[in-house]
Amino acid sequence: MRSFLLSTLSVLTLTAGASAADLTVYTYEGFTAEWGSGPQVEKAFEAKCGCDIEFVGLTDGVELLNRLKLEGANTRADIVLGLDTNLTAEARATGLFAPHGVDATSVTVPGGWNDDMFLPYDYAHFAVVFDTETVKTPPKSLKELVEGGPEPKIVIEDPRTSTPGLGLVLWVKKVYGDKAPDAWAKLKDRVLTVTPGWSEAYGLFTKGEAPMVLSYLTSPAYHMVAESTDRYQAAAFEEGHYMQIEVAGQT
Repeated sequence: MRSFLLSTLSVLTLTAGASAADLTVYTYEGFTAEWGSGPQVEKAFEAKCGCDIEFVGLTDGVELLNRLKLEGANTRADIVLGLDTNLTAEARATGLFAPHGVDATSVTVPGGWNDDMFLPYDYAHFAVVFDTETVKTPPKSLKELVEGGPEPKIVIEDPRTSTPGLGLVLWVKKVYGDKAPDAWAKLKDRVLTVTPGWSEAYGLFTKGEAPMVLSYLTSPAYHMVAESTDRYQAAAFEEGHYMQIEVAGQT
């Protein structure tokens, strides 16, 4: 639901050499949820490596990095799955990650890939997803979302804990430049609430608490495939959409 999945199995192969051992993977709650990719990945990889995977689910990607900083060299994580390219420089600076040693020449992500420490496993563009039953005229641009008044409401994620929230901050900065603080002052009246992570935000949206949510262009595809409904759609913005590439690394 979050994004276009590449090969998470190949990412976990970072530590396949340590087969028949326990493997602790720090990731986000949306991955470990029963509707997420985690349960299927766990079953398939454990069968392949003869090991036992323990997922530690945190709220979202920024919280993953915060947790690693707190734990330092005492971290239990073997693999960290759920950072994104907005965080890799900061993650590298912790000194906790090791080179992956994987030939990434076949990795296909927009813009290509050249990083010896982190491997991408999915990518998508952020978008405002709306409920067509309550929103008949969705915003056509980020500026219309920001400047169009207090209705309809939107749920967004906290940039201090969530990669979508951080992505929105950078998206607004890209569009508004030095006037970004003014844009946030205008947007705040439209925001119903700010959640710690994507899962909480999307859950409020699907429960009908708000008619719009910060999510991904790919989110409607999940509902089409899993629920056979096109009720939820992504608004296409004239300025374009900010892209996220999620990555994994080994400690």
